[in-house]
Amino acid sequence: MTKKIHVCVAWPYAAGDRHIGHLAGAYLPPDIFARYHRLVGNEVLMVSGSDTHGTPITVRAEQDNITPAGVVEYYHGRFVEGFLRFGLTFDLYTHTDTQTHWDVTHDLFLRHLEREYIYRAVQQQLYSIDDDRWLPDRYVEGTCPFCKFESARGDQCDNCGRTYDAIELINPRSKISGSTNIEARPTEHFFLDLGKATDFLIEWLNAPDKADWRPNVINFARAQAESRELRGRPITRDLDWGITIPVAGYADKRIYVWYDAVIGYLSATKEWAALTGSPDAWRAWWREGDASAESFYFIGKDNIPFHAIIWPAMLHGYGPVDDDGWWLKQPTDVPANEYLTLGDFKFSSSFGNVISINEAAERYQVDAWRYALTAMAPETQDSEFTWQEFVRRVNTELVANWGNLVNRVLGFAYKRFDGRVPEPGDLDEIDRAILETVRGGFESVGALYAARKFKAAVDAALRLSQEVNRYVNDKAPWQQVKTDPAAAATTVYVCLQAIDWLKLLFAPVLPLSAQAIHDYLGHDGLLFGRQYTEMVSDARGEHLTLRYDGSGATGTWQAGKLIPGQSLREPKALFIKLDEGVVEEELARMGAR
Repeated sequence: MTKKIHVCVAWPYAAGDRHIGHLAGAYLPPDIFARYHRLVGNEVLMVSGSDTHGTPITVRAEQDNITPAGVVEYYHGRFVEGFLRFGLTFDLYTHTDTQTHWDVTHDLFLRHLEREYIYRAVQQQLYSIDDDRWLPDRYVEGTCPFCKFESARGDQCDNCGRTYDAIELINPRSKISGSTNIEARPTEHFFLDLGKATDFLIEWLNAPDKADWRPNVINFARAQAESRELRGRPITRDLDWGITIPVAGYADKRIYVWYDAVIGYLSATKEWAALTGSPDAWRAWWREGDASAESFYFIGKDNIPFHAIIWPAMLHGYGPVDDDGWWLKQPTDVPANEYLTLGDFKFSSSFGNVISINEAAERYQVDAWRYALTAMAPETQDSEFTWQEFVRRVNTELVANWGNLVNRVLGFAYKRFDGRVPEPGDLDEIDRAILETVRGGFESVGALYAARKFKAAVDAALRLSQEVNRYVNDKAPWQQVKTDPAAAATTVYVCLQAIDWLKLLFAPVLPLSAQAIHDYLGHDGLLFGRQYTEMVSDARGEHLTLRYDGSGATGTWQAGKLIPGQSLREPKALFIKLDEGVVEEELARMGAR
């Protein structure tokens, strides 16, 4: 049965470049997953966008002496450019300052308020006497109350990942002026009552369908819910940048980012539906109880509380959608990754230790990055990025194994068989065995992609490539052709057929080189659709989007037959071998920052 696979991708703050830690942790995995399901023939909807609200943006605006809108416009454009270059196939990449997002956020707020999942209360928040202003979240920093990290933000610690209220910081200081003349003052805000959802969360998180969730996600979420210590969490701030509160009397406050950002998955789906000309099409992706639709939320581990606790509580708190009585769909899985670290620290835009995806795409092949970052991905534990490992992965695995197999076989076939797929003779036992081995990858490698085990999937595909390399070395068609051209033709045909299948097994991770192989083998058309950018206008103005057109590019995850006599196209080397000097160059470049 064809399924609807809803791929929901973390929304990045439009306040600093995305880096390869973000790419490995939250943006490359969903694209691999989406591409696999498109090849299988499932209907995929992959959505995300830039988070345009919150204090990271207003802090950056004040530091750069520009408006928050100017910050958003610059970094949103950078994100779209970087994601386009890395081939991320968003059906819609938008942002949160759209009329649709405002409308959907207001709708959830009012429904939560009506159903008493939101309440008003007075709380203590930090106020800078010297600056004469409130210090919400990232306007303040200090010592983490948990791990004692001395540069912790006001909402979350970059060192231990724990979240807390800014008032819990030790020795707080203003991020803007550095002033420590700070006091706690009372201010009224709206709170999401997470405690009201506790019973639902415990039952939902212990359902049998959570058996294949990653341990780091499900164990954390269950512990949070089963502690029965979930409490009201403020969802508004004393700010003038953000979505307004749809209740009279709160013109000087705004809905805060953590509440409105997760709503983006729903609002982006509605925006996508409107852009396709079918405004009600969003419903098919969000109807709870429909087994033909599944939703997957790809995030970093610092976002686990928001996607495994808070967002499910918000969805449940909304209640029945309309008179039919259906509810909003809960996540099928939240495959959160750990951190890709740089030395002893995670990549952090805040501290400047980053390799931005924009500059990464300029210096090395995109497929080389996609392969290396998948092979090093922090799926179950933090993993360290080093330039030495990057060069090793590219040179010894991508170039010397898969790339070498493709280059020597296609080059030999093109030159010695008149640019055509040779006609094979009868296959011997060895020929049949290697084809059967590679054919089996559609099931075994496919199962790993489907299970969100992308490191294992690419490793399994690489091992199949090694098997074909051994086969061609043993058969040695360059020797066979001298004494038995018919035997050489059979060997080359078997190799070309295996490569034709292997290109699909690698395609979710290596889409650009897979398309090149597809072309060299004489096939027409696209393995995947095309990506493009588009300006969309609504009541809140124009915004740049990243879109994907996958028409005519699905359902090819199968062992098709390569036709003898088919014209080949002259091949070129797929991958560039990296000089060992790259390591020193990159270390020197990073040290100069």
